[in-house]
Amino acid sequence: MDELPRKSMTEIREAEKLPVVLLLENIRSMHNVGSVFRTADAFLTEAIYLCGYTPQPPHRDIHKTALGATETVAWKYVEKTVDALTYLKAAGYRILAVEQVSGSVPLQRFTLAAGEKIVLVFGNEVQGVSEEVLKHCDGCIEIPQFGMKHSLNVSVAAGMVLWELVRAVV
Repeated sequence: MDELPRKSMTEIREAEKLPVVLLLENIRSMHNVGSVFRTADAFLTEAIYLCGYTPQPPHRDIHKTALGATETVAWKYVEKTVDALTYLKAAGYRILAVEQVSGSVPLQRFTLAAGEKIVLVFGNEVQGVSEEVLKHCDGCIEIPQFGMKHSLNVSVAAGMVLWELVRAVV
């Protein structure tokens, strides 16, 4: 592990970030939140917005899976998801839910335009992204699935979507 090229806290703060904000809406599991922080750190995303009843750091169970990423990834809590989306849209972000809905774009066909800033909205582990929030999105990305369940753990979904975005630009 000592041989891995790790960035210092200063280098992390100054590093160019992937122009992506992750927004977690009503996530129940602190372990999922921590895992998303860790994934956001791995891909140098801009920030995480925690909304609704999504748990927030500091908490032992979040830190258990985040492994320090709550210190390296900028984050903000906003009680009402729509308020966060309104702010981010006004700041020039395109809002995309990661959800299985009519008209969603399969992940492998989604491309991030040069200079484009996006928000990826991930919903509750059981209910998904709420209907109210979907109304404020500019579109939806769907991860194709072929088994019986047609659902993925939210932290797994975040990792898959971020990897596809990063893979296209590296």
